[in-house]
Amino acid sequence: MLYAELKMQISEFQRLILEKYGRRDLERGTPATFMWFIEEVGELATALASNDQANKTEEFADVFAWLCTLANINGVDIEKACQKYTSDDIKGFK
Repeated sequence: MLYAELKMQISEFQRLILEKYGRRDLERGTPATFMWFIEEVGELATALASNDQANKTEEFADVFAWLCTLANINGVDIEKACQKYTSDDIKGFK
């Protein structure tokens, strides 16, 4: 198996983020949260250009956490949204 055994479902992680940061995230709102997300994507881009595996790991986690935050404050269940990639009728692949 290419990936290590998952310790948590996506929905569980998204719920954890909501429970820990939900109130603050709602107060910040989508535009400001999106800017934080983009900053983390930039940090991930920098990490990907390096040979520092620990930094890559950290930045992937940060990007995913901020993506969950955006999904939470916009009423999107990421696990359900990802089902489009697990069905036999996949549309929109590039």
